[in-house]
Amino acid sequence: MSFPRCALWWARLAAGRPAGQRAAGCSALRVPGALARVPASAAASSSASGGSKAPNTSLFVPLTVKPQGPSADGDVGAELTRPLDKNEVKKILDKFYKRKEIQKLAADYGLDARLFHQAFISFRNYIMQSHSLDVDIHIVLNDITFSAAHVDDLFPFFLRHAKQIFPVLECKDDLRKISDLRIPPNWYPEARAIRRKIVFHSGPTNSGKTYHAIQRYLSAKSGVYCGPLKLLAHEIFEKSNAAGVPCDLVTGEERVTVGQDGKQAAHVSCTVEMCSVSTPYEVAVIDEIQMIRDTARGWAWTRALLGLCAEEVHLCGESAAIDLVTELMYTTGEEVEVHNYERLTPISVLDHALGSLDNLRPGDCIVCFSKNDIYSVSRQIEIRGLESAVIYGSLPPGTKLAQAKKFNDPNDPCKILVATDAIGMGLNLSIRRIIFYSLLKPSINEKGEKEIEPITTSQALQIAGRAGRFSSRFKEGEVTTMNREDLSLLKEILNRPVEPIKAAGLHPTAEQIEMFAYHLPDTTLSNLIDIFVDFSQVDGQYFVCNMDDFKFSAELIQHIPLSLRVRYVFCTAPINKKQPFVCSSLLQFARQYSRNEPLTFAWLRRYIKWPLLPPKNIKELMDLEAIHDVLDLYLWLSYRFMDMFPDASLIRDLQKELDGIIQEGVHNITKLIKISETQKLLNLESLSPGSQSRLSGTLKGQARRTRGTRVVGNKAAEPPNPDVGGLPLTSRLVQQGLLTADMLRQLEKEWLMRQTEAGKEKAESGTYVKGTRRKKKETDSD
Repeated sequence: MSFPRCALWWARLAAGRPAGQRAAGCSALRVPGALARVPASAAASSSASGGSKAPNTSLFVPLTVKPQGPSADGDVGAELTRPLDKNEVKKILDKFYKRKEIQKLAADYGLDARLFHQAFISFRNYIMQSHSLDVDIHIVLNDITFSAAHVDDLFPFFLRHAKQIFPVLECKDDLRKISDLRIPPNWYPEARAIRRKIVFHSGPTNSGKTYHAIQRYLSAKSGVYCGPLKLLAHEIFEKSNAAGVPCDLVTGEERVTVGQDGKQAAHVSCTVEMCSVSTPYEVAVIDEIQMIRDTARGWAWTRALLGLCAEEVHLCGESAAIDLVTELMYTTGEEVEVHNYERLTPISVLDHALGSLDNLRPGDCIVCFSKNDIYSVSRQIEIRGLESAVIYGSLPPGTKLAQAKKFNDPNDPCKILVATDAIGMGLNLSIRRIIFYSLLKPSINEKGEKEIEPITTSQALQIAGRAGRFSSRFKEGEVTTMNREDLSLLKEILNRPVEPIKAAGLHPTAEQIEMFAYHLPDTTLSNLIDIFVDFSQVDGQYFVCNMDDFKFSAELIQHIPLSLRVRYVFCTAPINKKQPFVCSSLLQFARQYSRNEPLTFAWLRRYIKWPLLPPKNIKELMDLEAIHDVLDLYLWLSYRFMDMFPDASLIRDLQKELDGIIQEGVHNITKLIKISETQKLLNLESLSPGSQSRLSGTLKGQARRTRGTRVVGNKAAEPPNPDVGGLPLTSRLVQQGLLTADMLRQLEKEWLMRQTEAGKEKAESGTYVKGTRRKKKETDSD
């Protein structure tokens, strides 16, 4: 190659790289021993950049660096030296990898053993598979082959490659600063600019603490109420307007402005996530402040507590939150004034368990912690000729209110309530006695892992406190359990002191994630969240909330082309990831958005296959609940992307109609359960883990005895004969409270009537089908 052409290539080489890389390339050509050339201060700085906590490098997902293809200018390195022998190069690279000094130096730059191995594999593949290499690395490899350079001289090139596949190594200091969550009060300068009065209304359920805070809210010139549920936000919205105080409503899915001209009212009732931290108020009320510890939603209470611009901030909740709130307000320079309240009506824990559903009385509420238990108990109550209302978390708010109204109505024949812990907040219920069907409840811990544990003292007090409320017709409350074995545990749980809350939740903002993405542009949103949480630094008074639901949505829509801000909004949409139709709807909505195709009323009607019919079984009821959640998702997105989700008012009307259909289904829920059992669409034997313990032995035993087969290991065994080796089945059922003498006589009558009808049908038809007769007998015996 001519000298001018060679000079031209060296000039391009020097100009085409940043200064640091040019220096590394030149020194690699001239000075043997790359280890000697690495400044000690640089390595120390890199090592220190991780801060006090070493990052979890398993979260660093390597990017792909493609090998270089044939160059239009030819292989300049080969022209300057000679073509490389791939076998010799492989030996050099293997020797480089095994050098302890190289591994130690790599660790100083943040490459632990795992990252070092991944980076080396990528580096080796790049070297071996490239048609032509950059001139500088080609020359160094050639020099090492002829012992004119040391194998360590490859380190600058290896490090450069490692930072290409792990870009987080290049910007750890910046990422640490972005994810520094140690002084949350400074995030809200408007709130810090005023001197706020903090009043904590502390007391148990039914103590009047929220009432006193709301009275101050109503008397103020302006105010904001922040509640944990849409139902509570609606309740305060209605109370405020009924009291002559104009009040707007703001939830994730709904905005209601009472002013005729559309002007915002001075008072607003909202869910806590929706409160404004920039609008000034005279009074703010934050309800259920103890939820600041919630692993998923606690960040919303932290944000409201630190950020609301109100002259007075009234907090309502458990005494367990007083110490933490006082500590947090100390960091803002604000004092906390505590008002303590006692329960307005007496409540007592009974000395006997319910034992049998035959012992139910009007005003009883059986609390279950799974839908299967809800269905099973409702069915058993219906068999006893009683009517029950049903309330659980996934029901639409309108259906919950309708069921509560039905139960509260003294003229309605429905006198029993079967519910989950959804009754703990947001519903005014006239309950005489709370009966815990089980004391075990599934929960999600801070790591996002599912656990089955006894309910906490706080949960037990919240649920038990619904009995004998001040505004109900029962002025004294009672609490007990379904099973005798649980009663002592319940008393123990209720007598424990409530553990003080130790930390408040935090959540990364969209702005913080955008800054992370600026530094890591090729990283997925889910991976960005993982790295943010790992790099984040928090004081002992805070924790980063669990973001598994966010990451689930991020992974679900990762392949859809969206801007980061839009993607972030879609991922914060509240969805139930256990509902496949809701998840697929989020995916479909995001896909439509990415195509710039508005989701119109007509499109959504076709998508959910409207009109819908009343449910004929439990599965269809659950499908309708999922569709209701999809309409909620549409409404939630419509307030973030109005142009793409333009028909919010029409969808809301559609949702109200669907609510009515669901109400009809829930009203007939025992019929749906019966049909589902017949069609084998509902397996009431698959009870919750809590129900599989002694805590719910009664109905579990009944489910076990009605099972067609039981699985032992991998084999199916025939059910035991109830009359072998013990009392007859009927006697045992009577002893266990599952069957009364009256019920037995009624069953005998029904059996005889059915046998008579079957005989008549046989005589009229003149035919006899053996298989049909056998099937009929099995159905009747069930």
